Amino acid sequence: MKQLSITRRLAGTVAAVAIGTLGLAGCSGDSNDSVSSASSAASGAVESGVSKAESAVSSAKSEVADGDKKVELTAKDGAKVTLIGSIAAKYDSATEAQKADLGAPLTGSNTSGEGSNGVVFQQFDGGVITAKNDDAGTPAYITWGKIRDAWNVPRDDSGTPTPSGKGGSQGPLGVATSDETDKAGVKESTFEHGTITWTEATDKVEVTVNGTVVPTE
Repeated sequence: MKQLSITRRLAGTVAAVAIGTLGLAGCSGDSNDSVSSASSAASGAVESGVSKAESAVSSAKSEVADGDKKVELTAKDGAKVTLIGSIAAKYDSATEAQKADLGAPLTGSNTSGEGSNGVVFQQFDGGVITAKNDDAGTPAYITWGKIRDAWNVPRDDSGTPTPSGKGGSQGPLGVATSDETDKAGVKESTFEHGTITWTEATDKVEVTVNGTVVPTE
């Protein structure tokens, strides 16, 4: 509601300034052409201000809608799973092929919720959906396959695999920042601090952390 209120005040302020401009033009001794020019400029300012305000309101409404989104799914064991917020919005906007590849949601400990780093997630049979936080409008992404496997490998801060390290969003790569893309047979997902690629033809996985290629596992 605060965002909507601010944008309405913005539109009102722009309109007030434009009206003041008209008043000054009308009180001056300039010709009618000057008044007409001032009127046109003021009208343009009002339209521009209102358009920006409406755009901000629309954006705020979209974020609220995503924050209120809920999706009901059924796990393999018959348990009902409710996706909310950005995770629900991402699943809802996924293609049927993506949903099929994700499969059923997982249940039990560490399969959904919020990590100690604030990242929210839902694990599925074939992948995971993650978002950096549960704020309305925060984008969520799908990570799966060989890329997900490499992301989950415990690593030290440099990205070298080690049993005492951390994997996933809490590891050195950080949270996902894209869905998987495919460029000429090379699939890639980006993360806060690096990338992971999988070349389908050679079954090769490459992990890059902060610009340095590190061992996969």
